[in-house]
Amino acid sequence: MSAPEEGSAGSAVVNDYDTFGEAYTSESEANLFNAYYARPAIVNLAGDVAGRHVLDAACGSGPIAATLRDRGATVTGFDASVTMVELAKRRLGADADLRVADLTAPLPFADGAFDDVIASLVLHYFRDWIAPLTELRRVLKPGGRLILCVNHPLVYKLVYPDRDYFAITVYSEEYTFSGQQAVLTYWHRPLHAMTDAFTATGFRTAVVSEPPPAPGAHERFPDLIGDKPSFLCFLFFVLEAV
Repeated sequence: MSAPEEGSAGSAVVNDYDTFGEAYTSESEANLFNAYYARPAIVNLAGDVAGRHVLDAACGSGPIAATLRDRGATVTGFDASVTMVELAKRRLGADADLRVADLTAPLPFADGAFDDVIASLVLHYFRDWIAPLTELRRVLKPGGRLILCVNHPLVYKLVYPDRDYFAITVYSEEYTFSGQQAVLTYWHRPLHAMTDAFTATGFRTAVVSEPPPAPGAHERFPDLIGDKPSFLCFLFFVLEAV
């Protein structure tokens, strides 16, 4: 995960994956939201990656990078958290191209270095999307793809019905990851603000996806989704560099 904007949740360290990264990784290995939703959806959108050079931006502990590498991609990854990069190295091997870098700063990669970029569950940590999207566009080849997912903006309105859907708003939520308490701070933005940022930074929106959970999710998580006909959590995009 990448670093959020400073001061967005008081004086505490925000989204401190260096502290709870191992607990988060353990929790997310087989849970509904990551293992049965975000990761399979991203991999499905990526499709055939054999022979492609892929950057996993804010790679976390590396599960998506590992899957894409197994499917024939050459994968480079980075994360702002030292803990998460170390966990990714354990997963992918010490020789994997994994670095500590921050998506809010210039990235240590050449212009046009990658065929695809994955940005899973990271942009919603930032108030400003223009700077990180501009960097991701820079490191993509013309015609390359940015495959990303973020918190679905409609879910924010469902959870916080009294708040202004159209305002870019910071909010924090408490979680328990494998018994460890954590606070994550996000920036809500309406859908039009997302697509405006894509266009402003040189991307064309090719796909907008609201996929169902992966097969087996309903049986594995009956208390969370059971026999519900629909499930809404994250919003997925495939953007093309123009």
